[in-house]
Amino acid sequence: MTLAIVATRAGLGLEAPEVQVEVHLANGLPGLTLVGLPETAVKESRERVRSALVNAGFDFPNTRRITLNLAPADLPKEGGRFDLPIALGILAASGQIPVEALEGVECTGELALDGKLRAVPGVLPFALATRQAGRALIVPRDCADEAALAGSLKVLPADTLWQVVAHLLGQEKIPAHQLAFQPQPGQPPADLAEIRGQHQARRALEVAAAGGHNLLFAGPPGTGKTMLASRLPGILPPLSDDEALEVAAVRSVCGLPLEQDWGRRPFRQPHHSASAAALVGGGSKPKPGEISLAHHGVLFLDELPEFSRHVLEVLRQPLESGTIHLARASHERRYPAQFQLVAAMNPCPCGHLGDPRQRCQCSTSQIQRYQARLSGPLLDRIDLQVEVPALPPEQLTSQEVGESSAAVRQRVMAARERQLARGALNAYLGGRELEAACALQAAERTWLAEVLEKLKLSARAYHRVLRVALTLADLQGEARPAQPQLMEAIGYRQLDRLLKRG
Repeated sequence: MTLAIVATRAGLGLEAPEVQVEVHLANGLPGLTLVGLPETAVKESRERVRSALVNAGFDFPNTRRITLNLAPADLPKEGGRFDLPIALGILAASGQIPVEALEGVECTGELALDGKLRAVPGVLPFALATRQAGRALIVPRDCADEAALAGSLKVLPADTLWQVVAHLLGQEKIPAHQLAFQPQPGQPPADLAEIRGQHQARRALEVAAAGGHNLLFAGPPGTGKTMLASRLPGILPPLSDDEALEVAAVRSVCGLPLEQDWGRRPFRQPHHSASAAALVGGGSKPKPGEISLAHHGVLFLDELPEFSRHVLEVLRQPLESGTIHLARASHERRYPAQFQLVAAMNPCPCGHLGDPRQRCQCSTSQIQRYQARLSGPLLDRIDLQVEVPALPPEQLTSQEVGESSAAVRQRVMAARERQLARGALNAYLGGRELEAACALQAAERTWLAEVLEKLKLSARAYHRVLRVALTLADLQGEARPAQPQLMEAIGYRQLDRLLKRG
């Protein structure tokens, strides 16, 4: 047989489209031609495969003309993941292994010059696509646990090329891999009971957790804004199996370990010097950014106005859609970005605007420039805007212990169950579904319209108020929000009043 076809997959973000490695041996001038839009690392596989075959004890057809086609031809191929499929295709086309043995099997792996298999990134999306196709998957042993996370998939781990060939020849079968995945919980999340005072901020944190709302803490330095934000993961429910797989798939593409904090919602905290590409993803071959690594979790931006305004503005679209679409001249990627934004800021450069403990030293122009770094459209997308004031000394030295994260988590999970029964968390309800769930009475609508006019809130802010009010009703076990919940929801939009206060 002079023609062989091996099934494998390319890596396009979280997608893994099928690629067929077609190998043809023909008479003519000896040589090896590789076509099918390969990038540099794929082109270099010719030398790795040649050395691996020879050093593993197989014959390389040096006297034949070898044509390798990676189909479809218009799909970009990159990385070392095609080494093993190319090697097996050459062996099958040259008659050293039967072509029939490659049926029902997909494979991936980079080859060392001595024939050993090395791990490749992005195996989990590969495995999920292979499972859907109903085939078995041959992978390097270092990738076996990651591939086995796909569930009902036959994973065949191998250490060397010779071991893969022996399996295909039926000489020494590779046993299916059993998941030996041991989650590493790491440090337990900080407990909300450690927070003293700040009752409104604690309440806002609970509301944000219950409805998936975005949250902004504003106040002087040292009032507990960062401490409060770090307690949010402790009151969020654990990830479901499907959500954990989505989070793991993003980490897999980035080459990050998957066993770390498995089942726990991500908490990402980029520095304020981060670029737009670092935050939302990018590069010539777009990779996921912090918002995708925070998928199904929390993105915490401390010192929010210190971020470049351009960097903050790129958050606007993913905050609405829950995805990020990265387009380049020759590459296009779409990554999930359904995250909760939690931010903290000072009201002015020195941080003491409105602080009774210390007088603000900033001029009016300095305050205006500082606050102007946050645009109105971005603030509109933040449902809860809460002031975190300085605590009096008697509260700081008090021995009173606040409610624990475990107790708050129970209420959060109960509220989320009510929302999921409606179809989605309140933060992601569509306009029609939101209006139907709130079902405001005529008197409530009239009152709310007057408040919106007085506070000059936008149509987006109006829907944000409704979402928060609905979450408050869910936390209290009410069927719909009434005027008390609407009043509390409006009370959480404090930033305009706070920033304008001298």
